[in-house]
Amino acid sequence: MVRVPLTKSERARGERLGSLLRDARGSRSMVQVAAEAGISVETLRKIETGRIPTPAFFTVVAVADAVGVSLDSLRDAVTAEAATTTLPNVS
Repeated sequence: MVRVPLTKSERARGERLGSLLRDARGSRSMVQVAAEAGISVETLRKIETGRIPTPAFFTVVAVADAVGVSLDSLRDAVTAEAATTTLPNVS
């Protein structure tokens, strides 16, 4: 199976998601959050840095639960930030 390359906006969305999850993790260690989410520390690291720009849905659910963030708030934050960075400047 050949994967279609991600667009620039899809990669940016993955970076925003990772940044939001990293911020929500706060002072907790990656090891603690990864263990609670049931994923490897390396997977969490890749998500937080945007190297996995399209993580599996259930992985996002597990990490969001582990850091106490709702999927709705993640969606809203990623969408709001995307809208502010992709809308043309109208003056």
